[in-house]
Amino acid sequence: MCIFVDENTRTVVQGITGNVGEVQTKLMLEYGSKIVAGVTPGKGGMAVHSVPVYDNVKEAVAEHAADASILFVPPLFAKDAVIEAIDSDIKLLVVITEHIPIHDTMYMREYSRCAGARMIGPTTPGIICPGKTKIGITPANVFLEGNVGIISRSGTLLYEIAGNLSLAEIGQSSCLGIGADPVIGTDMKEILELFEKDEQTKLVVIVGEIGGVQEEEAAKFIKHEMSKPVIAYVAGKVAPREKKMGHAGAIILGEKGTAKSKMDVLIKAGVEIANKPSEIAKIARIHL
Repeated sequence: MCIFVDENTRTVVQGITGNVGEVQTKLMLEYGSKIVAGVTPGKGGMAVHSVPVYDNVKEAVAEHAADASILFVPPLFAKDAVIEAIDSDIKLLVVITEHIPIHDTMYMREYSRCAGARMIGPTTPGIICPGKTKIGITPANVFLEGNVGIISRSGTLLYEIAGNLSLAEIGQSSCLGIGADPVIGTDMKEILELFEKDEQTKLVVIVGEIGGVQEEEAAKFIKHEMSKPVIAYVAGKVAPREKKMGHAGAIILGEKGTAKSKMDVLIKAGVEIANKPSEIAKIARIHL
C-alpha cells in the first residue's frame, strides 16, 4: 500500500490560480489524483481545469471533504496557509514552497504536530504512489509501480534514481522528497518507520546529501529497528570546504554533516552504499 496518500486521497490546492499551481493541478489531474478544490483569496467562484476555486480553505472543505492540501503559495504567506489548512481539519500538508523563513517553518512544524497533522516539506517535490496518485510536482513518467520505497532530500535525484529503477523494471511503492531546508516537517526516520510497517515495500532507498544530521538519525533507526534492506546514496562527496553549496540544509559543522561521515554511520548500520545513482538499480536487483 502507499504511505500518506492513496488513490482515494482528496486534495485541495492552495495557490491554484498561480502559474505553477495551475500547471501542476492539470498534471496531477491527468495522473488520476483527486483534486477536489482550489483556494486563492479573492478568486472564489473561478474554476481551474474544472476544479472549483474558493476564497479560503474552510469554504473549500465545507463543500468538498478533503484529506490533504498541497501548497503553491509565496514564502511569506506559507505559515498562514498551513495554519488555515490545519484549522480546517486537513491532516496532510505538502508544502512545495521554497525560501520560507526558518522561524516560520519551525512554527509550522510545531503547529502541525500539536494538531495531529503531518507536514511534508517545505521545498518538497511532493509524494507519488506510482500507478495510484501523486500530490506534488514529480514527473510521473519516470515512476513505475512496485516494491521499492524512496526517501530523498533532493528532488532531481529522486527523479533520476526512480527513473533508473524503472528502466531496470524495478518499481516503487511510494516515493517522496522530504525537503532540504534545515527544518522540515517530516524527517527520514519517521518515514522509515512507515516503510518498515508497509507490506508492499520490500526495500528502501535513501537519497542523502551533505549537511544536517538526517542520515545520522536515520542510521540509528535502521540499525536497531529496520528489518528491510536499505540502500543509500549520499551526494556531495567532492564538495569543497568553506563553499556555499546552495541548499539551506547543506551546513557542515566540523566533521559532522560531510558525505563521508554520513556514509560511515550508514555503513555501520548495515546500509549498502551506492557510489553513484546508477548503481542503485544493480544493488536493488540483488535484494529483490
